[in-house]
Amino acid sequence: MPANNGAKPYGLNYITANRFYVGIESNISASFTECQGLGVKVKYETYAEGGVNDQQRIFLGQPEFSDVTLRRGMTDDLLFWNWVSQVMKTDSQKGIERRNVNISLFNPAGETMQCWTLIGAVPVGWSAPTFAADSTTVAIEELTLIYEGIKVAKSGTASATVLQGRQNGYFGSS
Repeated sequence: MPANNGAKPYGLNYITANRFYVGIESNISASFTECQGLGVKVKYETYAEGGVNDQQRIFLGQPEFSDVTLRRGMTDDLLFWNWVSQVMKTDSQKGIERRNVNISLFNPAGETMQCWTLIGAVPVGWSAPTFAADSTTVAIEELTLIYEGIKVAKSGTASATVLQGRQNGYFGSS
């Protein structure tokens, strides 16, 4: 029988996309119904090298992080609105409260399988639900975040840390 050298031969632990929480600075803040837009794209330029017709040179640039939109049933908790309104009242970039935001995906047993930490997140959009007298649906509010970097960890190893400069997450060693 051949040795597997400690590697799992098969059986990845797949997770459904409907089990996630959002936390700010290590506290679970809300149970959202939807999280959309989590991603990064690296900018790049291609150049043709003279005399080399079957290849191109690729020069990598800065990463560009997509906006993350979170949707949840409206509650009497004003945590997110207070954060958005604080950004609207700020006269300069120095006073904006940037926070680390965890988006944790977990399995049916309640174990965290992956965690995405948005480093230095700032809310740039909030919208209230549409109201209709004849509606019976849940009122959904929407929060849009931009962020300076992202850190990804698996199997419960991630946790947001209080944002103290750029030594956390994407900008250096944690």
